[in-house]
Amino acid sequence: MLVRDTFTTAFVKNLIVVLVWLILSYINGTVVATFFRHQAFYEDPRYILFIHMVINDAIQLTVTIMLFVLSYIFYKINVSFCCFFILVAVFTTRNTPVNLASMAIERYIAICNPLRHAQICTVRRTYMLIGLIWFISVVPDITDLFVTLATESLSFFHESVFCLRQNVFKDPILKYKRQAFDAIYFSCVFLTLVYTYLRILFAARALSTEKMSAQRARNTILLHGAQLAMCMLSYVSPSVEIVLRLIFPGRILEIRFANYLIVYILPRFLSPIIYGVRDRKFRQYLRRYFVSSRCRVRSQKVADQVKGDMRDNIERDSN
Repeated sequence: MLVRDTFTTAFVKNLIVVLVWLILSYINGTVVATFFRHQAFYEDPRYILFIHMVINDAIQLTVTIMLFVLSYIFYKINVSFCCFFILVAVFTTRNTPVNLASMAIERYIAICNPLRHAQICTVRRTYMLIGLIWFISVVPDITDLFVTLATESLSFFHESVFCLRQNVFKDPILKYKRQAFDAIYFSCVFLTLVYTYLRILFAARALSTEKMSAQRARNTILLHGAQLAMCMLSYVSPSVEIVLRLIFPGRILEIRFANYLIVYILPRFLSPIIYGVRDRKFRQYLRRYFVSSRCRVRSQKVADQVKGDMRDNIERDSN
């Protein structure tokens, strides 16, 4: 039986997600603009990895919200388009935890091995690391497309479906493959965060002179851990959703919407906060960006007013 929201409920849900997207897009856009306006960030691997995660999360958020809105407008879309959107969403979703682990390692090197930090964490190696992050995130899931191309007929890609991953990549073996890779990714990233946190904790106790910077790095990794836990909800959310449907059989649509907000939207608020707001250096440049933006707006208003007064004076003189 097909269950659909009422018009009012559908309108409210779409309004909420679109407003969230607009707010986050403005925040992310401001952070990205601040990064590219200042050369000081170009040579720092820490901020390069940060801005990569912000851009990645912005893409992930845009694609998932686009799918959400399209599911209400058209309900079913072409399989080929659905494959593209699903793969981009999966790649960017898997990207975030790996990027978090990379940022934790960079902080670990900066605190526990500061004399070699500049030698190990170069800009060139950072961009190579970003390429590796994408490789790790893309390869396991691009095989879903190859398996589907091999097992489904060509006509299947001209059909229309409700755009969910299980409706497009339907081969049973893919489900077990996803579970295996999710477990591997979660274990590796979790162990990386725990290891780097403990090493920085021990370093903070041993080096009193670096205690404040070590404490900030430790708190940053704790925030990474919180963000990781929220991101990892995407791996267990299908099972949780099934259990909640059994408990609340009449609340399927509400469960799905709550799951979408908690798993795919909420974690994206943390990315700009961890370095954009908490980081002293980036916060200073961010404040300058807002001040300069307000000054430009004020100057433009003054210029427009002066032009208007000049036009009025010219019209009075001509009359």
